[in-house]
Amino acid sequence: MSIKAIEDYGLIGDGRTAALVHRNGSIDWLCWPRFDSDACFAALLGTNANGRWKLAPVETCTSSCRRYRNDTLVLETQFEVATGHVRLTDFMPIANGAPTVLRIVRGLAGKVRLRSELDLRFDYGSLRPALEIDRDRAVADVGPDLVVLHAPEQLSLLGSCIVTEAEVSQGDEVAFCLRYGSATARPPPPIAAGAALRETEDYWRNWIAKFAIETRWPEAVKRSLLTLKAMIFRSTGGIIAAPTTSLPEAPAEDLNWDYRYCWLRDAAFTTTALLDAGFHQEAKAFRDWLLRAAGDEPDKIRIMYRVDGSRRLEEWTASWLSGFGGAKPVRIGNAAAAQRQLDVFGELLDSVAAAARAGILPSEREAHLITSVISHVERIWQEPDHGLWESRGDPRHYTYSKVSAWAAVDRFIRREDLHRAADGNFLHRMISLRNRMHREICEKAFDPGRGTFVDYYGSDRVDPSLLKLPLLGFLPVTDARIEKTIAAVERDLVRQGYVHRELSGEIRQGAFLACTGWLAECQLMQGKRAEAERTFAHLLGAQNDLGLLAEEFSVQDRRLAGNFPQALSHLALVRAALRFENKSSDRGEGHGN
Repeated sequence: MSIKAIEDYGLIGDGRTAALVHRNGSIDWLCWPRFDSDACFAALLGTNANGRWKLAPVETCTSSCRRYRNDTLVLETQFEVATGHVRLTDFMPIANGAPTVLRIVRGLAGKVRLRSELDLRFDYGSLRPALEIDRDRAVADVGPDLVVLHAPEQLSLLGSCIVTEAEVSQGDEVAFCLRYGSATARPPPPIAAGAALRETEDYWRNWIAKFAIETRWPEAVKRSLLTLKAMIFRSTGGIIAAPTTSLPEAPAEDLNWDYRYCWLRDAAFTTTALLDAGFHQEAKAFRDWLLRAAGDEPDKIRIMYRVDGSRRLEEWTASWLSGFGGAKPVRIGNAAAAQRQLDVFGELLDSVAAAARAGILPSEREAHLITSVISHVERIWQEPDHGLWESRGDPRHYTYSKVSAWAAVDRFIRREDLHRAADGNFLHRMISLRNRMHREICEKAFDPGRGTFVDYYGSDRVDPSLLKLPLLGFLPVTDARIEKTIAAVERDLVRQGYVHRELSGEIRQGAFLACTGWLAECQLMQGKRAEAERTFAHLLGAQNDLGLLAEEFSVQDRRLAGNFPQALSHLALVRAALRFENKSSDRGEGHGN
């Protein structure tokens, strides 16, 4: 059995959920009907018996290739066998009816016999549904879930697998339609594949056409933007971190986490990148999602939510899944949701401030929430937290968390339109607080012996999160302390052009791709354009053949690692590329000493 590789997968999606399609024609991951629903295809994290849908030639392929149709999320895979050549087109129509996966096969040359093998397994690959086959239609249901397959040929049952074969000649076209519905309603009927394909292409192309910034890397930037758009839950505006769970950050390790939720941090970063690229509607939708999710008690704001804004994310393990490449456990839910992470307040207010600068009108509810959040930050900023990397050990006074909390206060002070909601004494108190926070951070998070800022108070090492200090405007990039900190990150944490979290001792994780983008931005701000171009080239070099990025990249075996595709990696690519064109939004001009 061949070893799975994350880079062998492509993404299709409809703004409600997403599927991963292997280059061999197998859909190995799909959660229906939402990103955070149970998976009905989970072969990605186990074996074929945990659910998949493979559609490919019966005969062994002599060659294959794949691509996205220009400016869309429509995936094409071409297979060549001894007798002919076919093209498989996979996509999920953008509609508000029953969620659908459409697979269209067109004959390009000769004759090719195809085989479809659909093996549904609900509850993350553990639960076999009841099946009914009626000629070219198969209905599967279990509990509340129903899935129906409409095929071009007679279907049959082989064990628990729904199979059919069809011969396609040059010019022929056949379509397979898989739809999700309710087990208490009639199965959804088939839809016209050709019309759905045209509508789906138009949707993606009309959306990306709003991107009008000239860049040296238009295809990479547009692919990243399309990928980010695919991770926005259309009906609420919530933005997930990734559409997968438990893709390991290191081979056969336990660094496996569920990323199918809306992290406030990642979503705020994504919003700022989308604003820079000109996509205001998505930024407003997230702002409104945030206001609903936060409610009226800032002390109860969580670091992550479900896509609808609900907050129950209890973590458990799917013990029956063997894990990607044997990496266990497979986690569902995320215990980090209950952590204190001070940085989220700064990231939220920074993204809201960016939205206001872009002309998105604030609401009274927004002004009230921000004032309440700032009061909450005033009360808790001196407490330890679990940090950007969500350490599951004891909380510490992480430097980036403190700086981001400082940024929350700073962005409030800069928003004159918010001052009307607060009395003059409150504003003066916040100005005093901002100065006090800045002094403490510069004193306690700075190591005079090294001449650099450090990971947390009392630490003796740098961390890539420190690259965000100049990006947040905490100090100018020309400040000697910032210059030495950047230089220390380059010296201590960069290997083969990629930024790692640590390189001393046993290296368990790959390079964090977002951090490589942050370094490129810092180098640009320093005027080191040649160095920034080299760093950015490494980030581009981590893309798979479809232009997709995971969370990490192993420089040793040149493999992607971690959940995939990863919003944080793609937004870092977008922001760095736009900074080359001076189109990245200001994040504060740099505080004094």
